[in-house]
Amino acid sequence: MEPTNESSPAVQLVRSLVERAGAAQRAFERYDQAAVDEVVTAAGWAIVEPGRNRLLADLAVADTGLGKAEDKFTKNRRKTMGLLRDLRGVKTVGVIAEFPELGLVEIARPVGVVAAVTPSTNPGATPANKVINALKGRNAVILSPSPKGWSTCAKLLEFIHAELDRVGAPRDLVQMLPAPVTKETSAELLRQADLVVVTGSRANVRAAAVSGTPAFGVGAGNVVSIVDETADLPSAAELIRQSKTFDHATSCSSENSVIVVEAVYDAMLAALRREGAVMLDSAEKATLQAVMFPGGKLSAIATAQSAARVAEIAGLARSDLRDAAILMVEENGVGPGHPFSGEKLSPVLAVYRARDFDHAVEITAAIYAYQGAGHSVGMHSRDDARILRLGLELPVCRVIVNQAHCYATGGSFDNGLPFSLSMGCGTWGRNNFSENLNYRHYLNITRISRTIPPREVTDEELFGAYRKKHGV
Repeated sequence: MEPTNESSPAVQLVRSLVERAGAAQRAFERYDQAAVDEVVTAAGWAIVEPGRNRLLADLAVADTGLGKAEDKFTKNRRKTMGLLRDLRGVKTVGVIAEFPELGLVEIARPVGVVAAVTPSTNPGATPANKVINALKGRNAVILSPSPKGWSTCAKLLEFIHAELDRVGAPRDLVQMLPAPVTKETSAELLRQADLVVVTGSRANVRAAAVSGTPAFGVGAGNVVSIVDETADLPSAAELIRQSKTFDHATSCSSENSVIVVEAVYDAMLAALRREGAVMLDSAEKATLQAVMFPGGKLSAIATAQSAARVAEIAGLARSDLRDAAILMVEENGVGPGHPFSGEKLSPVLAVYRARDFDHAVEITAAIYAYQGAGHSVGMHSRDDARILRLGLELPVCRVIVNQAHCYATGGSFDNGLPFSLSMGCGTWGRNNFSENLNYRHYLNITRISRTIPPREVTDEELFGAYRKKHGV
């Protein structure tokens, strides 16, 4: 890293924000649990209140051109309500756990000032999620939104400040970089903060990793869902349609490929067609590929647009495409020469035909070797052994079973994953965590250790069986 010019405008600007955040955080650190939880509730109400939520959802689409306002309204509410449910009754002040048998006591401590980098695809829900988690740990947070999402984030901050005023908490607990957000100010925020949490582009994740500040960054998504011969095909098709069309597929948890075993391939395609999915022919596929992947790289031209709009952009004139929910393309290869095998961030779905389940696993592994390792895989099946096999063999941190994938990976009211918009992908995705980012990642834990009765072991207990087996 290049030496920092301590007198530069970016350094001075960020230093001012961080100093104010630090002062507010030190005052907040003295709050008891009830007072902290009231601040958390206030931040949640800032986005959940219906009038504010509607304004934020409409503004997000108007300013970014990405997604669907009604779905963003749903996402803002659902993700925040789920997170508040997860945090309800959770202790983050003082002693949070005791293990008498180990002589250990755990105490929750703040991390300090959090730098939160957020994407244009979710300019309301993601900042709200990071703010709420940070506040639950008695931290301050400074947001670094994408330029397209800045106006939505600024309006959210206005609402949060109004609620902090209501409960008498310092406004400086939640701040954001002023417009225009530059690479210099964003990089300086990463450098000066105590913790960095990043959701967004690979460039932002890499910048956080080299900032010198402890960081949590997410991996790339490129979700595959497998459908085997034991699946409930109408249900699987409906769930895939719900997931793939929600917010015009802005989510990294939206299916990008579906692999269907030969025995039910035709029946599954028929079920998908009943859900509004339309299969392109080979010429249409080539035309769409040229538009979506000029030079072999994904263009933003179709990102988070409706299927009908994607068809229009590509100049595909078939009448049934005007009402399509999903555009399907048949694919049989993986890698740069087959760009539809990668992430598409649009209601375009690659469909693979597998000879059997073993072949489906092979194709899935090949796709993740190309892109998306670590994130998650979907499985529509009634075969528990096959489901377990995916968790044992594939490089994924989540196996989503018989669910709408984009809802389920980030936590759902009917599964046990924490509500989050940031999914760790483990070392497979070049991440240092494999869970859904949650409040515990925003805490330091201090441990008090006392003596306990000795638990010594003998050589015979540890090595007896080994020595006997090998004649040592």
